[in-house]
Amino acid sequence: MIKNYLKIAWRNVRKQLFYSSLNIFGLSLGLASCLLITLYLVEELSYDHFFENSERIYRVDADIKFGGPEMKLAVSSDPMAFTLKKDYPQVEAATRIRENGSYLVRKSEATENLTEALVVFADSTFFDVFSIPMVSGNPAKALTEPNTLVLSERNAEKYFGKENPVGQTLLLDNDKIYRVTGVMQNIPANSHLSSLNMLLSMASREESRSNNWGGHNFNTYIRLSPETDAQQFDKNFDTILDNYVGPYVKGAMGGTTLEDLEKAGNFLKYHLIPLTKIHLHSDRVAELSVNGNIQYVYIFSIVAIFLLLIACINFMNLATARSASRAREVGVRKVLGSKRSALVAQFLTESLLLSYLSLVLALLAAFALMPLFNQLAGKDITLPVQNPGFWLLLLLTGGIVGILAGSYPAFFLSGFQAIKVLKGRLVLEGKGGFLRNSLVVFQFVISVMLIVGTLIIYRQLNFIQAKSLGYSKDQVVLIENAYALGTQTEVFKQEILSQGYAESATMSDYLPTPSSRSDNMIFPEGQPIQDKGMSMQNWRVDEDYAKTLGIQVVEGRFFSKEFPSDSSAIVLNEEAVRMFGFDDPIGKKLVTNTGPQDSSQPAYTVIGVVKDFHFESLHSPIGPLNMILGNSPGKFAFRLNASESGATIKKAEALWKRMAPGQPFEYRFMDQDFDKTYRAEQRIGRIFITFALLSILIACLGLFGLAAFTAEHRTKEIGVRKVLGASVATIVAMLSGDFLKLILIAILIATPISWYIMDQWLQDFAYKITIQWWMFLLAGMLSILISLLTVSYQSIKAALMNPVKSLRSE
Repeated sequence: MIKNYLKIAWRNVRKQLFYSSLNIFGLSLGLASCLLITLYLVEELSYDHFFENSERIYRVDADIKFGGPEMKLAVSSDPMAFTLKKDYPQVEAATRIRENGSYLVRKSEATENLTEALVVFADSTFFDVFSIPMVSGNPAKALTEPNTLVLSERNAEKYFGKENPVGQTLLLDNDKIYRVTGVMQNIPANSHLSSLNMLLSMASREESRSNNWGGHNFNTYIRLSPETDAQQFDKNFDTILDNYVGPYVKGAMGGTTLEDLEKAGNFLKYHLIPLTKIHLHSDRVAELSVNGNIQYVYIFSIVAIFLLLIACINFMNLATARSASRAREVGVRKVLGSKRSALVAQFLTESLLLSYLSLVLALLAAFALMPLFNQLAGKDITLPVQNPGFWLLLLLTGGIVGILAGSYPAFFLSGFQAIKVLKGRLVLEGKGGFLRNSLVVFQFVISVMLIVGTLIIYRQLNFIQAKSLGYSKDQVVLIENAYALGTQTEVFKQEILSQGYAESATMSDYLPTPSSRSDNMIFPEGQPIQDKGMSMQNWRVDEDYAKTLGIQVVEGRFFSKEFPSDSSAIVLNEEAVRMFGFDDPIGKKLVTNTGPQDSSQPAYTVIGVVKDFHFESLHSPIGPLNMILGNSPGKFAFRLNASESGATIKKAEALWKRMAPGQPFEYRFMDQDFDKTYRAEQRIGRIFITFALLSILIACLGLFGLAAFTAEHRTKEIGVRKVLGASVATIVAMLSGDFLKLILIAILIATPISWYIMDQWLQDFAYKITIQWWMFLLAGMLSILISLLTVSYQSIKAALMNPVKSLRSE
């Protein structure tokens, strides 16, 4: 019986090759898109799950407000980890990671340095918490001694080739010798720790065992016992505040207590976040990687479901469009004794055959498109073809899609009455029409929402690119690792400027792009710290900083070599002036770090105010910032003459190689750093736009199917109208008008839904576009245009048909 069903199904597929091809194309496109999105979502949801006991590992986060805006930190204080381990038996293990930026690294006997972008210090207990297998070395002892390090496999090969690195040494920043004590396996890409390739022993840092409860610099992780409830454990942080933080604050701030700070509207809170939620649920200061966003997981999950539903709806519409041609077949089968269940089985078999054919094409398409998709998404995803569960899931998906897509046509077609069909008196109008029309409305509700979403995402990304940042990022080139020049940094700077290729230059590690950050406590001299104190960014810059970056001074002046007293001067941004409440800030005295009773702390004199500029992502509002004159030789920034940029960079490289032989010359343009800040949004935007276009394409196939159905069962009506004098334009307008009504209904439904969804998405940006009425109008007009273009072929074809042929059978 099944063999007979398959044989007949294959014959029908070949007989109706055009409709079958449309069905297979639509389903394969929907399945391929759904498969790619699903693999992306599985990758996003799998982060850090591979660690042993991952469900019991947590990071300690901090929320701090001190005068300025609230800071949400992915780090906590120095003694937190081992205080928790000491005081609470529920904590089985604890460890800390201290990010330390980039290092110059080479073998001790080598002459050429390589740049290691991210080097961290880690406690000896790192491998107790994170189950990363060691290729060589003892994980329990690898990081116990000062000046030791552990490399990843890729870094071991990078520096030592095929040699065993354990016991050998590396020279860091040309003056620090570290001995390699272990090689660990590469941390998988689906971990927020994946960029860790070099772990230095925490014992190498003097601050590693300090009692500084005020500094927050350490990513702190703990593993709780199986029976411990994390939410209940969070309450223990109140005790930590009372027993440790409170006494520290009182001693450091001249008698100011936590209660005093809280009365002034300040607070310090600690809480745990599960390791497996960090990637999608955390976007804090001092994250160890660029994390994802759970909102995008929800959005793409819905898009994947919609793509599959649209493809199934297409199948239904295309199947019912052929109902008239299958009606006599159904009638004959019923007269010959076929039961309705047998007919349903036959039609479902056809549906399943088309579904599995589409699945095969979808797999081939996914294989072919995977490199392009990975480039689009910034991932390295592969099809898990060696996993038997993957193939089982595909088989189940093919069956579910086939039954879902074929169930309505099967019951619809098998329900025809034999006597009416064979007498030629079958009336299709109204039979299933409401459901078909509803499905088309549903398709175009999705299409309109996706068009609106595409417009808003595109405009928001353009808004970010074009927004005035308060500084000029164009034609500014950044040269990394300026400290590699040693005592010749100023000579290098002046040599570049003397050539006339660069307009100005500055040297600082503090730039309004992803770079070093330094928070500091600051308050007006003689004022109570709990009332007037404020935590803000504190940057060390040179005299040419504002000129090079195009930062505008709105009051007073910037630092100058003509004023030796500027060593005790400070420059604020406008937001800091507003938050201090200064009417006339010039000349005001400010103190940092400790209370006014501590005379060892210098008082800085405000000499200038700069116009607010964005030094954080546009996801965050501009916060308070101060700048002091100081040496911070992390990067050179040169503002180049537009016509001479290539020559200047070549000159700088040649000069660098002469003055710093063996040190890598690495440069990039500042606008590249800016783009990097929003790379995640750009990728998500491109993925969204791509699948929005695919959704619209698949929806158009469904509309094409409904147009074919309508034209087919209204053939005789069209013939009568033409005989009575109706023009081609009149008939095309009549047929298109039916679809236009459906599209207008879809626009009315989609408008408020898409407004709400996109408004929620925009809330993630502190600076964003305003959703305007014309966006919905444009989306509606595009939907109408797309639908009219889709149905015009069938409408014109039906209108041009010879009425003699359609009426001959009457």
